[in-house]
Amino acid sequence: MELKKIPYNLTVCKVADASALDLTKDFYFIGKTDEELSLVIPTEETPAETTERDDGWRAFRIQGVLDFSLIGILSKISGLLADAKIGIFAVSTYNTDYVLVKRENYEKALAVLADAGYQIVD
Repeated sequence: MELKKIPYNLTVCKVADASALDLTKDFYFIGKTDEELSLVIPTEETPAETTERDDGWRAFRIQGVLDFSLIGILSKISGLLADAKIGIFAVSTYNTDYVLVKRENYEKALAVLADAGYQIVD
């Protein structure tokens, strides 16, 4: 299975309003529930008006479109990283899953996964 590096430094943050976001940008996630409005966004594009933020994230995605019937893909990756004492923040889209790790653990995370047989692509 291929894991593709995402070339951005990322921020995970909460905002009160997302109306100022430039929806034409290449990469961001918006999560809205009855309790919060959260973003994962390239750090340099983080809105000034955040209510909370955590900088220093990097990400990779599981390449390809994952069928909903597939079981355990994210669980296997998160388990390998947990065994290596690397925490994750995962985001799923309709097509695939994205795994974020803190920047200082990024290369170690990729090495752990490569050692487990995953192919890392730029």
